[in-house]
Amino acid sequence: MGERGVAVVEAPPRGAGRGVGFGVLRAARPRQWVKNVLVVAAPAAAGELVSRHTALQLGVVFLLFTAAASAVYLINDARDADADRAHPVKCRRPVAAGEVPVPVAYGTGAVLASGAVVAGAVLCTPMTAALLAAYLAMQLAYCLRLKHVLVVDLAVVTTGFVMRAMIGGVALGIPLSRWFLITTGFGALFMVSAKRYSEAVQMAGRKGETRLLLTEYTTGYLRFVWQLAAGVAVLGYCLWALEHTGTWRQLSMIAFILAVLRYAVFADRGAAGAPEDVVLRDRPLAVIGAVWTAMYGMAVAGL
Repeated sequence: MGERGVAVVEAPPRGAGRGVGFGVLRAARPRQWVKNVLVVAAPAAAGELVSRHTALQLGVVFLLFTAAASAVYLINDARDADADRAHPVKCRRPVAAGEVPVPVAYGTGAVLASGAVVAGAVLCTPMTAALLAAYLAMQLAYCLRLKHVLVVDLAVVTTGFVMRAMIGGVALGIPLSRWFLITTGFGALFMVSAKRYSEAVQMAGRKGETRLLLTEYTTGYLRFVWQLAAGVAVLGYCLWALEHTGTWRQLSMIAFILAVLRYAVFADRGAAGAPEDVVLRDRPLAVIGAVWTAMYGMAVAGL
C-alpha cells in the first residue's frame, strides 16, 4: 500500500507474460538463421541440387547447424548476462533482461549443442558430426577468449561462414574444390571485415558502446583487409569460372563482380552492417543476386 492507503502496482518485468520458451526462441537469434542457408553452397557449386535425397539431407543439415549456432548464442548470452545488463542495447537480450534464467540458457544451449553433434552422426555422416563439433568448439573458444584477440577474431568469424558452406558438401560426400574454398573464405572475410570497418566508423567518439576490440583496430587497417579480401574473392571466382567451358558460367563472373562492387559501396560508406541485412534490404544487390543465380543455374543445367 502506498501513501493515503492507495495500492501501488509494480510494473511487470520486461518479457513477463511471454514465457520462458518465447525468450529462449528470441535468444536463439532467429534473424541469424538465414546465414545457415549457406549449407547449400557446396552442392549448388557442384550442380547437385536436383534429387529429393539431396533436398532432404540439406534440410537436415540446415536444422543441425541452426541448432548448433543457437546453442552458441544461448551460452554466450548466459556467460555475458551481467556485462550485457550494463550495456545500453544488449540489456534487452532475453537472458540479460531476465526473461530467460541463466541456468535455463546454459542448459538449453548444452542440449542443442550435444543434440546437433549426435544427430549429425546418426542422420548424416561422422564427418558432419566432426565438423559440427569443431564449429561448436571454435565458437565457444571465441566467446571465452578469441573475440578479444586481434586478427584472430576476424579469422574465427570468417571460418564460421566457411564451415556453413562446407558442411552441405561434407554431408553429401561432395568433393570441395580449392577455388570454392578460396572464393568462399575470402568472400566471407570481405563481409566480416566490412562489417567491422562499418562498426569502427560508426563508433568514432563512442568507445565502450560496441566491441572493445574495435578500439585496437584502425579504420585504415580494416579497410585494407576488406579490400584485399574482395580482390582475392573475385580473382578466385574468375579463375574457377574460366576453368570451365560453359558460356553461362563464365558470364556469371560479371554478376559476381557487380555484386562485390555493390556491396563495397556500403562498406566504403561505413554502412555494411550484418551481411543478411545488406543483401536483403538493397534491391539492386538482390536483383544482381537473382541474375547470378539464373546464370549459374543455366550453367549447371548445361544450357
